[in-house]
Amino acid sequence: MSLKDTFTREEWFKIMTGPGRAGAAIVASSPSGVTGLLAEARAIADSVRDNVSRAGRTPLMEAMAADLLGTPPTADELKGMDVERARGLEDAKRLSLEGVRQAVWLVSSKASPEDAAAYRAMLLEVAQKTAHAAKEGGFLGMGGEQVNDKERAMLAELEALLGPALTAGGTVTHETPPLAAPGPDGSGNSN
Repeated sequence: MSLKDTFTREEWFKIMTGPGRAGAAIVASSPSGVTGLLAEARAIADSVRDNVSRAGRTPLMEAMAADLLGTPPTADELKGMDVERARGLEDAKRLSLEGVRQAVWLVSSKASPEDAAAYRAMLLEVAQKTAHAAKEGGFLGMGGEQVNDKERAMLAELEALLGPALTAGGTVTHETPPLAAPGPDGSGNSN
């Protein structure tokens, strides 16, 4: 049984979309122009690729790499996923943070402490690289700052969400489960 088999299809989808949600939280905190959005999207993709292809990666990173190299899910396969659509920037930030929180909780509850630490580190790296990908507040490429106050605030929020849940020994000290309806047996698991 592979590590991926530890998770339901819906849970794995949340884990795989967690890095994109971390980057989306930064993007939604301070939207850029078209070139800035493209640079931020590339930063998200490059950061995920770098993390899942590093030497000495954890089993979770191995499973994510295999999934990224495999065949993408079809539209029919994605239909069953419960994805709430944002109705504005504040909603996008809220949904992105909730998606990150859910993904981190799933990994922390079902994978090894090493996998959880690597996943959290990846999410934080994605957010940081996204924040540094494009200058904000300039005009025609001049002026502006690499990371503005709104992006710094979102980075701090993500760091608070990702950082304190692990102790030096790698154990989860506090977490709340994702907001999900309980399964038929009342456990919250869909298995």
